[in-house]
Amino acid sequence: MKIVIDMMGGDNGIEVTIGAVNEFYKRHSEVELFLVGDENILNIEFKDIYNIHVVPSQTVLAMDVDPMTALKEKTSSLMVAVDTFIANSCDALISAGSTGATLSAAVFKIKRLKGISRPGLITPFPSMIKGKKYVVCDLGANNANTKEDLLNFALMASTYYQVRYNEPSPRVHLLSNGTEEEKGSPLGKEVYPLLKDCPDINFQGNIEARDPLFGVTDVVVCDGYSGNIYLKATEGGCKVMSELIKKSFKKNIFTKLGYLFAKKGFDDLRETMDYQSVGGAMLVGVNGIVVKAHGNSNIKSFLSALEGAYDLAYGEVLKKIKEKLEQYGN
Repeated sequence: MKIVIDMMGGDNGIEVTIGAVNEFYKRHSEVELFLVGDENILNIEFKDIYNIHVVPSQTVLAMDVDPMTALKEKTSSLMVAVDTFIANSCDALISAGSTGATLSAAVFKIKRLKGISRPGLITPFPSMIKGKKYVVCDLGANNANTKEDLLNFALMASTYYQVRYNEPSPRVHLLSNGTEEEKGSPLGKEVYPLLKDCPDINFQGNIEARDPLFGVTDVVVCDGYSGNIYLKATEGGCKVMSELIKKSFKKNIFTKLGYLFAKKGFDDLRETMDYQSVGGAMLVGVNGIVVKAHGNSNIKSFLSALEGAYDLAYGEVLKKIKEKLEQYGN
């Protein structure tokens, strides 16, 4: 297996990616790693280590860089990483850099799969059931989608879930404003019968945004605009609840004592809902495993992105997605 890592992307610096790579290498020294970034720093840490190659780059793209401008920055860590991925026929590429730049580079250089007009971002979400995750696609790779896009998202996301969580028939739901079949946006109403009649997915109907966190679904399908709103609203809601709980226990000596008695329960809650165990989002629909890690990744979350990419490559998710799309006529 060959994995390319953009060591310079993200908000928290190369120290984070170095820490994550060191831990990943301890677990998977058989994997060939291509580390793209500042060669002076990376050679100090990784020079002459078996299966690790340092690939020099000169610049780092800003997180808000215009995607078209990013494509012209040939010496940036992201673009060098993409070129390295292609040149060495690698299995996965991971970056915590600009989302727009990563998506554009993947679409224009790694190319889309046959039958895919708009790739989508997919990532796991924690649920209230410990160890149970569900996935959502698309999370914002697109601002507008067609019914054919959403059907492809359902096919690819089902395959992703099968590989990642060893579930042969994941439950698929369509994000909507009601569970009834007649509810939904104009696009949702258009795609509903396509999902319902598709024999290659286990479609369970509509689902409202409040329900996935209860662990009642495996795959949530939506257009990119709605998915990005869902992602940010869910993250914000979880952060607010966490801060409110902390604040309530800091009121006085009695609430602080109460926290000591309840600490085990809150530790379990924190572990169950820990987004850092998810790591990053895969861009499905391009001809490679491209994982966009969180921009503000720490060592734990970037390591999770590396582990996620490893699991997807080991499970041959790209091959299986291609087979699924071809089977359905793409």
